[in-house]
Amino acid sequence: MSLDFTELRLIDVTRTFGRRRALNKVSMRARAGTITALLGHNGAGKSTLLSIAATLLRPTGGRIEYGDATVESGGAALRARIGLLGHDLYLYQELTAAENLRFFARVYSLDAIERRIDAALERSGLAERRDDVVSGFSRGMRQKLALERALIHEPRLLLLDEPFTGLDDAARDALRERLKIAREGGAIILLTTHDVAAIEGLTDASARLVDGKLAA
Repeated sequence: MSLDFTELRLIDVTRTFGRRRALNKVSMRARAGTITALLGHNGAGKSTLLSIAATLLRPTGGRIEYGDATVESGGAALRARIGLLGHDLYLYQELTAAENLRFFARVYSLDAIERRIDAALERSGLAERRDDVVSGFSRGMRQKLALERALIHEPRLLLLDEPFTGLDDAARDALRERLKIAREGGAIILLTTHDVAAIEGLTDASARLVDGKLAA
């Protein structure tokens, strides 16, 4: 079963952890072919919101709509349309760059796997390191490979949690260019960042969370 959507909608999304309210009636939308930045201090609720959008957490209240689908109605077909890059890069250190991408491509039961791997490594500038184990990669190289891992199945929704952290200028510029390509391909991109300079001229919209609420 295939599933697609061109808009992400959060409607009064609330999430509590015991007595602490991490999100409080957050409503927003993001459309295909756009990059939206979530801003705010640590503890503002940004990562919680991404986890809910990624279907890793259930909201305590409110709902999320992926076009006409919800988590309940979309199920595995919906999750197959989501890519996530979090603080954990989800790379196997003992595998090579190509082996990591091949593993995740098989998880998604993709066709033309080798062609996808070649294209991903070329885009990320890692083609010459395809057969090197990831444990020997720099932070920037691992970040670029992890982004291609998140994009290998051409997700409609791409969620990035602090993707610019720890990157030098060259790696940051490369990430910006890769996100532009994904946006041009019709992805809905939602990212969190503390580095406002890194997203200057990149995002189409931004929202600031303060204590779990959207600021005006």
